[in-house]
Amino acid sequence: MVSNFRQKEILELARRDGKVTVDGLAAFYDVTVQTIRRDLSDLAESGRLDRVHGGAVVPSGVVNIIYEERRRLNEAGKKAIAKKCAQAIPDGASVFMNIGTSTEAVAYELLDHENLLVVTNNLNIANTLAANHSCEIILAGGVLRRADGGIVGGLTVEMVKQFKFDYSVLGCSAIDGDGDMLDFDGQEIMVTKTAIHRSRNVMVVADQLKFERKAPLTICSLADVAVLFTDGALPTDLIENCKTWGTGVVSV
Repeated sequence: MVSNFRQKEILELARRDGKVTVDGLAAFYDVTVQTIRRDLSDLAESGRLDRVHGGAVVPSGVVNIIYEERRRLNEAGKKAIAKKCAQAIPDGASVFMNIGTSTEAVAYELLDHENLLVVTNNLNIANTLAANHSCEIILAGGVLRRADGGIVGGLTVEMVKQFKFDYSVLGCSAIDGDGDMLDFDGQEIMVTKTAIHRSRNVMVVADQLKFERKAPLTICSLADVAVLFTDGALPTDLIENCKTWGTGVVSV
């Protein structure tokens, strides 16, 4: 019975923070690491968590996590990343922002910027930036995805093609060890790829959990990105690759 209650709480902690560690949970519950490993193994066998080195994460694969749950994952990390990214965007810039909870966090940090032109396929970003009266907002047309307020499809792509952006601020669902940015929805990826080609500077906002998740479709490589903003240390091989590619890495 105690184990069942503990596993339920562990699952809630993982959903809140995106990841739990064996050592952290053992200290929190004042139990042995072996006990926690059994709990995590039980949760993994039932499909509720994925085991990773030293702990477990919210599962991913071919279907994305529910949007409201993604909003709660590593909120503090996303906020820190968003602040640093927003500082790199000057007043008077033209910016594209795609679908995602990390890009939404950047939108909040842009509320004090002046004279921005923001094009987005994210209803949530448009609603957030509406409070910035000096920001011109253009909402890309297309098919509304009710699950997360995203707008996708061929019409969205055609509209994005009309612009040349100073910056694109992009999120993704996962980043693979070879530096590939990954996502789940092919229509969404078409919009993001178009924005990349129509941008002078591509900036990616991705918290540390993105390096532990998986998704089936490739957006682009970090080689195509000017700056990656994150809140964790990258794998050594990926750091070296980013240096080779000329991709800046800002870790908060």
